Amino acid sequence: MAENLKGAPVAAAITEDLVLRTEKLKEKGIVPCLAILRVGERESDLSYERGALKRCEKTGIAVKQFILPEDTTQEDLMAAISEMNRDRAIHGCLMLRPLPKTLDEKAACAALEPKKDVDGITAGSMAMIYSGNGAGFAPCTAQSCMEMLHYYGVDVSGRRAAVIGRSLVIGRPAAMLLMQENATVTVCHTRTRNMPEIVREAEIVIVAAGKAEAIGAEYFREGQTVLDVGINWSEEKQKLVGDVDFAAAEPVVRAISPVPGGVGSVTTAVLCKHVIEAAEKAAD
Repeated sequence: MAENLKGAPVAAAITEDLVLRTEKLKEKGIVPCLAILRVGERESDLSYERGALKRCEKTGIAVKQFILPEDTTQEDLMAAISEMNRDRAIHGCLMLRPLPKTLDEKAACAALEPKKDVDGITAGSMAMIYSGNGAGFAPCTAQSCMEMLHYYGVDVSGRRAAVIGRSLVIGRPAAMLLMQENATVTVCHTRTRNMPEIVREAEIVIVAAGKAEAIGAEYFREGQTVLDVGINWSEEKQKLVGDVDFAAAEPVVRAISPVPGGVGSVTTAVLCKHVIEAAEKAAD
């Protein structure tokens, strides 16, 4: 049976380090602060917000909430972003997405200052990820994959890795983060031919396919480390499941992250890490 790569101990280790860093900042008179911008009352947004608030409390990060109604105007949205940009006490900003379809999300993302973009949604953050130049941070979920690999002692350098999914939120930034640590990376997607064969060649697999249990046993072999980023509600099983068919993959691979309880549980810790890094940069 595969080793289960649980996220809770990873998040706990990150949080323990962040508490110490927060204390050092407060000794300098700096209180790291996260702004959360939410439009409407989507349950997924509320759930993530609750998790972020709990993690911020544990790490000593202050939070300012900007809550707008579902029918808010683009003007009011942009005004809230402008206020977050101007407030020097705010070090990081989290805009919960997707925004309602009545709003221009691209314009909202572009308006946020990259140095306060702690979830990798601006062009500045993208530039930092892909070229090494620019302000901002990697998307929290993509960074969480790397935190998981580091915590469980998976050496990335020189390894072959496959990333299933090419979104700007997870797939592509995860591939770039792996390459920054000298992995040889193949990005697979819906047009990839012979995908199971390609994925079986990899030693590290990150799955962000966006479809419940779509990646089965034919994709895997012994010795692989698999991180499942997907989170889907299964009507058949009446529970949350990942993009990997866990029951099929677990007997085959060396190690695999469960859903829930895997990569997703690390994201709020990474969010807090980015806020504190932003505060440290501001202090310097």
